[in-house]
Amino acid sequence: MVKITLIKSVSNENKGIKATVAALGLKKIRQSKVLEETPANMGQINKVSYLLSVEKIDA
Repeated sequence: MVKITLIKSVSNENKGIKATVAALGLKKIRQSKVLEETPANMGQINKVSYLLSVEKIDA
C-alpha cells in the first residue's frame, strides 16, 4: 500500500497531468489517498511524482 499526498498545485500543468492527478483521486492540496501498489497506479504516481509526497505503508 502507498499513501500519496498532493503537495503542489496542478493549476499550471497541462491537461494530461491534471487528468492523471484526478485519476489518482486527488483534488486539493494536502489531500491524501491510500492506494494499492499495482503497476497502473505506480505508473501514474511516477508520472506526477514531482507534485506528490509518497509514503509506503504496511496494511
